Amino acid sequence: MDPALYKKFTASRGLQYYYLAFPGDTNKPILLFLHGFPSTSYDWKHQVEFFKARGYRLIVPDMLGYGGTSKPTDPSAYRQSLITKDIVELLDAEKADRVIAIGHDWGAVTASRLANYYPDRFLAFGFLAVGYYPPDIPPSYEEAMQILKQHIGTELYGYWSYFSENDVHTKLEKNLDSFYTLLFCEDPELWKEYMNPPGGLKKWVENNHATKVGSFITEEGQRIQKEKMRNSGLEAALCYYKVATSNIYAEDLRENPPKTIELTMPVFFGGASKDFVCLVNMHKEAVEQKCKDATIHIYNSGHWVQLQARDELNQNLLGWIQTVQEKTK
Repeated sequence: MDPALYKKFTASRGLQYYYLAFPGDTNKPILLFLHGFPSTSYDWKHQVEFFKARGYRLIVPDMLGYGGTSKPTDPSAYRQSLITKDIVELLDAEKADRVIAIGHDWGAVTASRLANYYPDRFLAFGFLAVGYYPPDIPPSYEEAMQILKQHIGTELYGYWSYFSENDVHTKLEKNLDSFYTLLFCEDPELWKEYMNPPGGLKKWVENNHATKVGSFITEEGQRIQKEKMRNSGLEAALCYYKVATSNIYAEDLRENPPKTIELTMPVFFGGASKDFVCLVNMHKEAVEQKCKDATIHIYNSGHWVQLQARDELNQNLLGWIQTVQEKTK
């Protein structure tokens, strides 16, 4: 990613965003890419190269808590009502008015809230691995985990409780190589044992286990990703999970009710059939129920669909974006 393409922007609440901005064809929509944990804008490199070559204007931020962007460690700073306001202010500063937002992982949650709070500000939305995330006020984290277990017959998101422990970032940073190999593992089945059950990730990291990294990331890519994680630290980025496992998430939705829940604008969902945390059928169902104009593609990929299925995904995204252009002329 060319450092010369990066800019800095300070939101009204005083937090600074570091983001890639590529000036493309003004007749084409602007593509806003939003990453999740524990990524940076770098993890969109294959999409940036692909769409940059086709003349699309691109805005790709390091999200709050990552990379060159501010890293507050108070979880309340990570309310989605605040993050979405930051992003819209950034778009305003860039005079970006015809925008398609595409999010992966927690970036898909931010894209969902952009759709809920600012539906008239965007042409369309894309969701990768994590589907459209409706603004339902959830029960407690513990209750939600029990409901999920009863519904699907297995535990999910057990690692969220570990991520929410005080000072867990020090353990993850100490054994970062171990943690990294599990996040980006070649064998996605490992997530069933070490991400979903409570205590699984703790066992992996604190015993310094390791496994083969997926072939979809080059050695140079691995070096860059780990370097960015080391330089940023993980304390700030883990705040997204502390919001989700506390009452902050529900409070935010109660205090900032959405303008819209069902989405009528075009939606793209790229599901990952080998993602054993963000289960594809569960996320696909939410898209089908809540999105009236949905295009759905399922990839033979683990969680990191923008890396592992990049060529197929990029072609599918391009075709969908061209359809959106025709619909919104």
